[in-house]
Amino acid sequence: MLTSVFMKTEEAKMGRKTLVRMTIILLVFGSLLILSALLKTNFIFMVIGPIALLAGLGMSFLGWLKRDKTQLLKQGIAVIAVGILFSVIGFTGGPKALFGFGNLFVLLAGLLWVHKYVLLPLSEKFQYNWLPILENKYKQFLDFALRGSNAYKFFFGTFLLLILSFVVFAVAQPNVLFFPENEANQAIVYIEYPEGTDIAKTNEITEQIEKKVIENLDQYTYLKDGKTYNFMAESIISQVGEGAGNPQTDGGAQNEMPHKGKVTVLFREFKYRVDEHGEKISSNNVLTGLRKAVQGYPGVSVIVDKDQNGPPAGYAINMEIKGDDYNELLSEAESIQNYINENNIPGIEELKLDVNQNKPEMEVFVDRKKAGELGVSTSMIGQTLRQSIYGFDASTYKEGEDDFDIYVRFNNENRYNENALFNQSVTFRDNNGKLKKVPISSVVEKRNIATFSSIKRKDLKRVITIYSNALEGYNATEIVGKVDNLMAGYKMPQGVSYQFTGEQEEQAKNMAFLTKALGIALALILLVIVAQFNSISKPIIIFVAIILSFIGVLFGMVTFGNDFVIIMTMMGIIALAGIVVNNAIVLIDYTQLLIDRKKLDLGLSEEKLLTRAQYREAIVEGGRARLRPVMLTAITTILGLFPLAVGLNIDFFSLFTEFDPKIYLGGDNTIFWKPMSLTIIYGLTFATFLTLVIVPVMFFLLNRAKIRFAER
Repeated sequence: MLTSVFMKTEEAKMGRKTLVRMTIILLVFGSLLILSALLKTNFIFMVIGPIALLAGLGMSFLGWLKRDKTQLLKQGIAVIAVGILFSVIGFTGGPKALFGFGNLFVLLAGLLWVHKYVLLPLSEKFQYNWLPILENKYKQFLDFALRGSNAYKFFFGTFLLLILSFVVFAVAQPNVLFFPENEANQAIVYIEYPEGTDIAKTNEITEQIEKKVIENLDQYTYLKDGKTYNFMAESIISQVGEGAGNPQTDGGAQNEMPHKGKVTVLFREFKYRVDEHGEKISSNNVLTGLRKAVQGYPGVSVIVDKDQNGPPAGYAINMEIKGDDYNELLSEAESIQNYINENNIPGIEELKLDVNQNKPEMEVFVDRKKAGELGVSTSMIGQTLRQSIYGFDASTYKEGEDDFDIYVRFNNENRYNENALFNQSVTFRDNNGKLKKVPISSVVEKRNIATFSSIKRKDLKRVITIYSNALEGYNATEIVGKVDNLMAGYKMPQGVSYQFTGEQEEQAKNMAFLTKALGIALALILLVIVAQFNSISKPIIIFVAIILSFIGVLFGMVTFGNDFVIIMTMMGIIALAGIVVNNAIVLIDYTQLLIDRKKLDLGLSEEKLLTRAQYREAIVEGGRARLRPVMLTAITTILGLFPLAVGLNIDFFSLFTEFDPKIYLGGDNTIFWKPMSLTIIYGLTFATFLTLVIVPVMFFLLNRAKIRFAER
């Protein structure tokens, strides 16, 4: 709306009287809106809107009848638009919306004067004074770059800069992340006892840990309106049993888990995480405090984790140990776990195995000799015990058209009672048809043992996983690199191997995929511009410009210490390639047009070549003419991405309704989009220099080479 109004004022070269008239109209509309908001009524607009709509329709109809399409018809359409706007406001707008629109109209009235007496003069001064000076300076610089051996110096100097950027990037070694590290929106405490633990015991420890969590969160409170206000935590939920599993290790299973508990803390929105002194508090710091608070519970595993954004990737440190003998594999996994712990690699939260070795199990041994003497078989004993616990289909109950199976088994109390299970008798008929009963306890021995919860396999090999989170402030890739170097000195037994998976595996897969996608994108770009220019030389110049734009990306990341986020940074590089191609095509296409015109003026055919000086003149003029669109593309793109890069948040609705823009920096969107935005900003900043200087240099060297070959 602002843009359309300003364009109209500029096109019409609005005089002072017209400006005053428009200002009065806007102020009247704004005042009516504000008055309606204060009176909490929409009646004014409910009446004015339909009247204006009918009047506009009448004016448009008269204009159509009189064939007066220039005045009356246009005025009628304008009145219809006002009528529709007022009708919508009248029938749907609340007091806040009316107040906001009123303030917007008042602001628009003020901006009209600012536009006419401040922005327009500045714009004219820039276009007619400053920009010509910039164009002349650029023209002189480009002419200098194309003279003598300077073209070779600029060309090879840029390639040396590309090599240097890769060297500096390799030496600096910025953090490599699979996905942007998000601020925690949830803190999740996973509690796990050995399998077979009674749910009452799990509930007891969960309540204790919940109290610890609440005590830790109490430090993030202050009095607000006479009440205690926690500016970090919004709610706390505890679960025991069903739904308390860890999706990283349990695969999202929702079955009953009486030995597991979970405490979930939901943090407030990013903008509300501010203490009473106005300082931002990171939820990741709260996470670190919670980890310290819930330590020291013997016999129970406690893991503090946060919600994960992006695709599932597994744990940051995830090492799979593979082999055939499970007991040997378990022994080796424990040995590796102790070996890594002894070396105290910083950043590892706590190494754990994905094997629960304390699952209670009862082994039942049948005395086959005694059972044979009594005439009872092993299968009879097993079947009787199974039916007691799981039941058997005894009959079917029919009700109407529905059939219901009837299962018979021990009641809940006896199913968990050893005496009841083993003192029952196996009932059968002997060879003579006589009914016999043999107590199970008379022919079996039982033994309570602890065994594995499950045996996992991958590629037909048995697998045990050693896993851990990375502590806040540490990079998972660096930690895994240190563990990998450490494992080089560890002697693995024959038949046992290890492999890093989880986040590192997904990171490698996505890096390979995005690298392939970049290659395909570049190949498609090359094919399209080859078809457009009907030659291979000019597309190669554009292709080289894309590769050289990586200089800005690499130097920018090293200079400002940014992380290399595989998914978002690679997406930024792919997007950057498209922008660089667009700018280079604009420049080369126009320069070629000037060369063709020059040949036409001189009466030369398309196959004939110009002199070196004539090529230089055309290239310099083409660069000067395309300076504005190339600069504007770069500036508008960089300024458009700047709020995403810094995380600038402004609430325009509250700005006009409450005069509070609620400005703050950061947030989840910033964490997600910042790597891509910075990649494009860094690359485009340097690519602008490439487009305006190096692309003309390469184009000039190409034509110089053509002249040299023609002379031979």
